[in-house]
Amino acid sequence: MEFVTGQRQVVINFSESFCKTETEILNSACFKGVWKKFLMNIRKRERQDLLKILKLFPKPETDYIDLFKLLLSFDIDEIKAMSPFYNIALEYREGIYQLVEEFYDYWRKLERYSVVFSNKGIGGIESSTFISAQASFTSLVLKTYRTISEKLYGEDFNIYRQLPAGINAALLISKHAWMPANSPYAFLAKSEAIEQILIRPPFISYSDKNKRTGTYKEVFENPINLFKDKIKASEYYCYPAMVGSALTYVYFHRDYMAHGITLCNLFEFVPLSRIKGKKPDCIYIFGAPYNDESYFYHDKENDIFVGVAPHDASIDYFGYMKKMMLTLYNTKMIESGNLPLHGACVHITMKNGTKKNIVIIGDSGAGKSESLEALSAVAGDNISNQLTVFDDMGTFKMVDGKIKAYGTEIGAFVRLDDMASGYAYNEMDRAIFMNPDKVNSRLVIPVATYPQIMRGYEVDMVLYANNYDPEEVAPEAITFFDNIEDAKKVFIRGARRAKGTTQEIGLVESFFANPFGPVQREEKTRVIIDSMFKWLYDNGIPVGELHTRLAVPGAEHDGPAKAARELFKLLEK
Repeated sequence: MEFVTGQRQVVINFSESFCKTETEILNSACFKGVWKKFLMNIRKRERQDLLKILKLFPKPETDYIDLFKLLLSFDIDEIKAMSPFYNIALEYREGIYQLVEEFYDYWRKLERYSVVFSNKGIGGIESSTFISAQASFTSLVLKTYRTISEKLYGEDFNIYRQLPAGINAALLISKHAWMPANSPYAFLAKSEAIEQILIRPPFISYSDKNKRTGTYKEVFENPINLFKDKIKASEYYCYPAMVGSALTYVYFHRDYMAHGITLCNLFEFVPLSRIKGKKPDCIYIFGAPYNDESYFYHDKENDIFVGVAPHDASIDYFGYMKKMMLTLYNTKMIESGNLPLHGACVHITMKNGTKKNIVIIGDSGAGKSESLEALSAVAGDNISNQLTVFDDMGTFKMVDGKIKAYGTEIGAFVRLDDMASGYAYNEMDRAIFMNPDKVNSRLVIPVATYPQIMRGYEVDMVLYANNYDPEEVAPEAITFFDNIEDAKKVFIRGARRAKGTTQEIGLVESFFANPFGPVQREEKTRVIIDSMFKWLYDNGIPVGELHTRLAVPGAEHDGPAKAARELFKLLEK
């Protein structure tokens, strides 16, 4: 495979073919393939101005590439003198210049990936030059574009923009066979495992969906049986991740490259050298060749939690990648007697040295992240350090007779619509952006290191994020439950007003505000909730409700800010 193109992306195999000159770029199968798709796009959009220019040549798919090669070495007048055909065509060089500019823009709007095999160097590049190869390719693409474009323009450009015109992201890959030959998962040995990832920010991706819907159904027969005999495992890449304390292998189809690469900002990457031959706790196959729903299964014989999602536009959204991984992990935690939390936890160090660990629980769109972001702004210099232990999913574990909070992710999956103005610009250099010009636009950003989220933090306060009650109903931004049963009732009810992060509408409820594990293990989760809440009340840990008002019209920004101010007052005391 030298290259593969999709609806929005192109994947180039640098180990098979790596261009070293401008001519090699124009001669490459990838350039010819992308040029052909560009011409198809022009015809589909019925761009009459460009169609007129295409008709200058009898075979635009190949004739224009021949012209581009000549422009690398000759001036316009020299090319005109070569034949009457070029003499006539180049009378319209302004139109040809516009065609080249449109093609350059088309190329840059594609998601552009490269892969390099660490054990291959024949006809391509060695793995040791992995990083430098990406820079060289970018420079070569820019040089090729500028040479051709300046010749058509008629003079050198006066302003040069060093745009990321080469590769958006690159993977260094190799084989990773962790299973015996007779394993039901042996077919996955033919896939490629990721050793290194290179990203050139800003990394922006688009998907067919921009919302997630529903939960994941558990099945009691291994769902890999739906497709294991027809899957082309060589078309999948494996991202080895630590999801909380669980080693997880995520196998994603190359058509979902953007989602797979985005994992590096959210889940700790595990080098292959550390896990050679090691069985995972969880497996997720994203984009498998079957027509059905997404499922998960507990393979008790091999002690692996397995998730699968079909190769279908319906799951083309990063939320479907992330939430299945959390479902697998949370189900494993419940089976181990731990309590998964859909919420946020922050470890705060005050200026006077006091340290507090605050946990805010709530379903998607409840205002957890927004309130903690507002807390940073409200507290200013009065907080010397604020560490996000988890931003979406965490776990309560009983350790040495105490409840401690642990994170699951090293990053945050942030909804930009609810963040302060300018937030995205502040994170431009390290964030991965998704559908930035659409409703429910998101960015994924690292917020902590793996050792930090797995340290274990004694809990000082637990709050439920209420995003729907207006001030007339709940005047105070923070209230506390005196009665354990009242507290459990609110937390277990898991109510919130939907904010457009999923396809739910209005006031909705979800068991313990967590559709990813507790819903599928409700009976076991209730036993753990009873035990954990009893410990909280027996040990005088405040349990209350934080009124973020994030879904109250007109209070979307002021609500989290007021809640943050009240929370800061409590921390000061």
